[in-house]
Amino acid sequence: MKLSIKSLYIVSTPIGNLDDITLRAIEVLKNSDIILCEDTRHSLKLLNHLKIKKKLISYHKFNEKKELQKIIKYLNEGKILSLISDAGTPAISDPGRLLIQTCVEKGIKVIPIPGVSSVVASMSISGFNDQFLFYGFLPKTEKELEKILSSLCQYSFSQVFFIPAIKVNFYIKKFKKFFSGRKIMIAKEITKLHESFYREDIDEIKLFKTSFKGELTIVISEKKIKDKFFNEIEVIRKAKMYLKKYSLKDVVELLFESEKINKKKIYQICLDIKKNEKNI
Repeated sequence: MKLSIKSLYIVSTPIGNLDDITLRAIEVLKNSDIILCEDTRHSLKLLNHLKIKKKLISYHKFNEKKELQKIIKYLNEGKILSLISDAGTPAISDPGRLLIQTCVEKGIKVIPIPGVSSVVASMSISGFNDQFLFYGFLPKTEKELEKILSSLCQYSFSQVFFIPAIKVNFYIKKFKKFFSGRKIMIAKEITKLHESFYREDIDEIKLFKTSFKGELTIVISEKKIKDKFFNEIEVIRKAKMYLKKYSLKDVVELLFESEKINKKKIYQICLDIKKNEKNI
């Protein structure tokens, strides 16, 4: 496999099970001149498993500014560099964004090597609506957390968060306050030996009696929009007006956003209008 010189490869690595790595990721790591690691000791476990020996440079949130110019110098010299995090995809709730931004500004090629994602893995088995928002790590202070959740709970989409496992009960209390009526799935140690998924209605979930280690992926279900009383005559009037300008699909979306009533009802009203127009 021939890699592009003067290129930074963003390589996704396993989030638990070391066999969850792509063939392409292995080839890129084997052919890199330097591998940037969030924690070299942690990354060595994976690289030793793959029998890869390369020059490693520690690159994390505490030294990314300090190491930046040295890394750019290596790239300008024509070296091939790979960036990996402790698990998953670099720059997604992990260091890397500053380096990527600098490479883009300087015309250095940045190439993604996709792989495992705890976000997608959790969503795929949640059973929730697949239109979702990913926030990343939630704030740790109560004031900031409440500010963020009070905004996010307004969205009807499913939502995915990361939280430190040791504070799971702190966050559950806030989820109960802001996401009442929804469901929750807590993903623990995804792809690892003790992988587990806990599912419950948010209003019914109990606080955990034992503490966990590591990080948890939290998935909140979509908001169920309850039908409200609506003025059918007014909805029909608007539908007739919109249908003169827009497609049936667009009219349904417009009325759904403005009236917040069941899409099936809106769709049926629009169909009835179209049928009546044909019969005239």
